[in-house]
Amino acid sequence: MDKQALKRSGRLLAPSFFTIGNMACGFYALMASHRMQLSAAAVAIFVGIVFDVLDGRVARLVHGESTFGIEIDSLADFLTFGIAPAHMMYAFILKDYGAWGSFMAFLFAVCGGLRLARFNALVHDSGGSKTHFTGLPIPAGASFLAAFILLYQIVEQGKPSHTWRLLMAQLPWLYALAPLMVVAIAFLMVSTIPFAAFKTGSLWQRHELGDEDNGDGGRGGIYPPRAVLILLGGAAAGFLFVVYPQTVLFLASLIYVLSGPALWVGRALGLVSRDHPTRPEEPVRPS
Repeated sequence: MDKQALKRSGRLLAPSFFTIGNMACGFYALMASHRMQLSAAAVAIFVGIVFDVLDGRVARLVHGESTFGIEIDSLADFLTFGIAPAHMMYAFILKDYGAWGSFMAFLFAVCGGLRLARFNALVHDSGGSKTHFTGLPIPAGASFLAAFILLYQIVEQGKPSHTWRLLMAQLPWLYALAPLMVVAIAFLMVSTIPFAAFKTGSLWQRHELGDEDNGDGGRGGIYPPRAVLILLGGAAAGFLFVVYPQTVLFLASLIYVLSGPALWVGRALGLVSRDHPTRPEEPVRPS
């Protein structure tokens, strides 16, 4: 076999291994939900998110972008972040609402599928945007529901865990609103509300200091203050995650879900700029 062809096939296969891992997580989440092991299903969804992030990073790292990669990743995402969370929420609470519960679970799954199809169409037609997503990304919607399950299971199972009392006190009415949360997430995924994509690299680009040497033989440069603040904030968030894992996962996913509608309202009221700078987006790994 030609060495170049073998090298090319290896670059294409490398990210697909992570995609298959994502798909395996979705399949396991379905089986766990069927057995009413909801915490295991929620954890599997989060592991699937890790695989989903890695396959895109690996594809760009080895230059293994391909149409095949986009399509198989969409199938994996539909399973892990569309069908699995819908079944998980049905097993958790929606089954108590009869036919309406079945409809709400189906609504989440079908809106997730439409979200992925629209993303692929945008990538193929115009390249999309590096600054924002149109509609809530399907992994973000799935992570919010999975985080809620993990948080509620603390109460359900009565196991000791580090939590915030103020948040835990709100769980009874959050449980009552769970069906509405499923429907709201479904509509946010197919909406045109922009959500931050965090794909641009300008945040981490160093500012040049000039022609003077910086002591390591290269041009001088410093990272922008905003990047330093985000690094410090990330370190603090990591510490909180170690101490309060379920709480941090839920609050982080909740803040992201609410960020889109909040900014949309701010733009409608003229409080936030309407500018959305767009740059061509690599046609790899849909969200």
